[in-house]
Amino acid sequence: MDTKNLYINTIGCQMNVYDSEQIAKALIPLNYRAAPSLEDADLVIVNTCSIREKAEQKAFSFLGRLSRLKRKKPGLIIGVGGCVAQQEGKKIVKRMPHIDIVFGTHAIGRLPLHIKNIELKRYRIVDIEMSEKIDEFGHIDGFQQNKNVTSFVTIMQGCENFCTYCVVPYVRGIEISRNPENIIKEIRHLVDSGVREVTLLGQNVNSYGKKEKHCSFPELLARVNEIDGLARIRFTTSHPKDLSEDLMHAFKDMDKLCRHIHLPVQSGSNRVLKKMNRKYTGELYLEKVERLRNFCPEIAITSDIIVGFPGETDADFVETLDLIEKVGFDGLFAFMYSDRPKVPATAFPDKVSKREKKERLQTLLDFQDRFAIKKNVELLGKNESVLVEGFSKKYSKNADRSMPENIQWTGRTSTNKSVNFVRRKGSVLKNYTGKMVDIKIEKVLAHSLLGKQC
Repeated sequence: MDTKNLYINTIGCQMNVYDSEQIAKALIPLNYRAAPSLEDADLVIVNTCSIREKAEQKAFSFLGRLSRLKRKKPGLIIGVGGCVAQQEGKKIVKRMPHIDIVFGTHAIGRLPLHIKNIELKRYRIVDIEMSEKIDEFGHIDGFQQNKNVTSFVTIMQGCENFCTYCVVPYVRGIEISRNPENIIKEIRHLVDSGVREVTLLGQNVNSYGKKEKHCSFPELLARVNEIDGLARIRFTTSHPKDLSEDLMHAFKDMDKLCRHIHLPVQSGSNRVLKKMNRKYTGELYLEKVERLRNFCPEIAITSDIIVGFPGETDADFVETLDLIEKVGFDGLFAFMYSDRPKVPATAFPDKVSKREKKERLQTLLDFQDRFAIKKNVELLGKNESVLVEGFSKKYSKNADRSMPENIQWTGRTSTNKSVNFVRRKGSVLKNYTGKMVDIKIEKVLAHSLLGKQC
């Protein structure tokens, strides 16, 4: 059977990155392999995100451009997967007749049969049916796992928190946890292929296993911590209301668990948090941060914040800035609120103007940079252990490769700080990828560190 070319454009979160790998794996039996370029593709799949309006617009823009390619290659199959597919369904094929298949977040396991039918019968398919299990693909001969040092592993999908601004429960469905044995088996296979660090993914990892009566999330972490050859463990995301004492304790006890937690707060105003249905207060959030730091003083804390939620006043925004100052976050992902389909907040009155949202976002980012730089300055002159992921993005292709001490590498610390460094002069090691290297920090920026090998 002739090899066919598959091109996947992944938009959005880490879970979409993982899902795209599962899509590629599922299509191996149909003899699809990674396309060298978009123009060479026999099958193009756009794995979409609908968490924010901008990501959705990006997906439709790319899909629109594919119509030209379809005219040149009438046999080209074009598919749309992910959250926008789940959300819009049949509307997509009505809007874009050149699309062959729309498949939702629970349809990856059914995708090979759909593609085979399209190849044979050339008809359109829309599959957004939800299921109560997660498809397991296991090891498939011929699938080339990415050669990255780090990898994502989904441990659960779905969410039942129903925050009033969030589409996830509507496009990812109810919470479903994978069997821990399958998770451990997958991570062992990744380690055998060269992965040194895994990030465990779930909309709320603190809920892992509760419905299915699997082990708890801290117990799963303990099992992953015992896997030989694995250097580091990360996870995301943890809901503040469910952050347990056992999970806090894990940062103290587990040597492979990175000293970093992403703990989305969304707002510092109790009034806004209540409207968001977050089920905690700013005071409870600060209390949990304090307890985390009691268990693990060096832990880095990052967060998500939404500015301009409907009804957010200047006073509410000031409370958010106050919370940022009290926590001293290592980093923030901040976004302007945008209405999303189906969610309650879309119908809330007192919308904040786009101009005001932009101003608040810039104020918040400038404010946060002060704390990020302060955190980084504390590392000046210190030695940090870095897991090297490869060449720095800023490494020049024109650099003199006869002088390896000029080549810049990149990696991250346990606390998730990005570090770019040059090798020590005279070092015999030529390839640092996948190695743990001690780096002396010599310069700090707001979002990264520079140093030299010790």
